[in-house]
Amino acid sequence: MNGLLTAGRLFFAIAMVFFGAQFLIFVSSMRGPLPGPPWSHGMLPLDWLACEGFILAGVSITTGKMARLVSMVLGVVLLLYGLVRYLPALVEKVRDPGPWTVLFEILALVGGAWVLAASFPADGPDFQSSDRVVWKLADVGRFLIAISLVVFAVQHFMYARFVATLIPAWIPVRLFWAYFTGIAFVAAALSIATKQVLGMAAMLLGTMFFLWVVLLHIPRVVGAIRNGNEVTSLFVAVAMCGLSFVLAGTYREV
Repeated sequence: MNGLLTAGRLFFAIAMVFFGAQFLIFVSSMRGPLPGPPWSHGMLPLDWLACEGFILAGVSITTGKMARLVSMVLGVVLLLYGLVRYLPALVEKVRDPGPWTVLFEILALVGGAWVLAASFPADGPDFQSSDRVVWKLADVGRFLIAISLVVFAVQHFMYARFVATLIPAWIPVRLFWAYFTGIAFVAAALSIATKQVLGMAAMLLGTMFFLWVVLLHIPRVVGAIRNGNEVTSLFVAVAMCGLSFVLAGTYREV
């Protein structure tokens, strides 16, 4: 299971670095794949700050240097950004699936960052007393991930026919897979929230996201390399794969 935790950290870190790279392309040349939801700001100073922050977070998580603190801060920043930017849009257009998707993608990443923080040892003896706080944040993160999965499930049920169009044509009974994914999200959410067979459920969830990355997102990005939404969706899926494996590895004794 330690290998699963290592892989999860690496996938999550790769996603953070590529989010930063999207911003770097955007702010330095205004060419290439532009950042799509949930990362675009439209304010150049904030875009530069996001670029540096994401890349530094990815490097810290990969190397383990100050990774616990950086993961906690990353979760807090993403939470504030999601609530300030996308919660008002959701309230204003509650029937629009866009803000729901973006906000709960961000909240899932917030949860993943906090669970990731708990997966790293304390940065030194002076920080041992904060361990309980970190694990409380990790538990909050678990519930954020579970709630996000429920939202994704509802969207898969409500917009199943649209979701089916995103599945490659060579895969048979595409509508079935749209509904199956929704059911899988609900099952994973229940397991993560209740900590019942959490390790197995999170491992299967991560495997499902990994298959999506390979079978769905990479081909779509190859076919539309300058589409910022497709590029962002790819690395959101990579991050979701990573945080699922981190969940499985962190709660391996559950």
